[in-house]
Amino acid sequence: MRCLYAVMACCGIFPQVHAGGMADVEIYDRTAHKTLPIHEHRGRRYVAGEPRHQYELRVRSRSSERVLAVVSVDGVNVLSGKTAATDQGGYVIDSWASIAIEGWRKSLQDVATFYFTPLGDSYAARTGRPDHVGVIGVALFRERTRCCAQARDQLAAPNESAPAAPQAPSRATEKETRSAEYSTSRSEAPLGTGHGHRERSLAEYVAFERASQNPDETIAIYYDSHANLVARGVLPERARLSERLPDPFPDGFVPDP
Repeated sequence: MRCLYAVMACCGIFPQVHAGGMADVEIYDRTAHKTLPIHEHRGRRYVAGEPRHQYELRVRSRSSERVLAVVSVDGVNVLSGKTAATDQGGYVIDSWASIAIEGWRKSLQDVATFYFTPLGDSYAARTGRPDHVGVIGVALFRERTRCCAQARDQLAAPNESAPAAPQAPSRATEKETRSAEYSTSRSEAPLGTGHGHRERSLAEYVAFERASQNPDETIAIYYDSHANLVARGVLPERARLSERLPDPFPDGFVPDP
C-alpha cells in the first residue's frame, strides 16, 4: 500500500516525556515551546492543553526497521480527514528516526496546523463528528520482511471496510466513563483540536507492506484543559497560597512594645 513519508523529519532529541514502546509519542506545545508532561490516571495517559496554543505530535521510532504510524486526532485520520480506522494510511518512519506531525495534511506540500480549542470549534465537531473529541491515537505497524520484490509489486489497496483489530471501549461505555469523570463541576468547555492556518510541510508517497493487519502497538493520549483535568480527578488541585505572605525581614529597628 502507499503511505506517506515525512520529508521534513524532526531531528532534535526529545525530552524524556513520552508514551509508547515501539515509538516515543509526545505532544509539543509550539506556542509555549515545551513538551507537555504526560499524566497517568486509571490506566490512561493525559496531557493538559492550553486553548489557542498550537501543538504538534512527535513520533520517534525505537525500532531498527521502518514502522508505519497511523495517526488520528479526535477520531479523525490526520492524512485523509476520514473517520479514523487502523487500516488507513499513515506516516512511514525510518529506523531510529523521528518525525513531527504539525497538522491536518492538505497536500504533499502543506498542512493545516493543530491548535487546542473549545469542542465546538474543533475540526471533528465542525465536520459533524464530535463524539471522540479529546483523544490522540497512534497505531504502529511493523513492516513485512522484504524478501521478495514481486510480492511488493502485487500489494493490494487497503480494505477500508475491514474492522479495526484492537477492541476499543464501546461508545456507550466510553460515554458513561466520560460522564462519570465530568460529574463534578468544571469551569471550561472540553478541548478539541482546530483546523489552523496553512503551513509548509513536505511529504512523499512510499510503499509499505504491513507485517500484520492488526497494529503491533496502539497508543492513546487523552487531552483537555488543566481545569477540566482537575475537575475529572486526573490532576491534583494546585495548592492555594494565602493572599499575603509574612516577610521574614521587614525594614526598621526594634520599637518599644
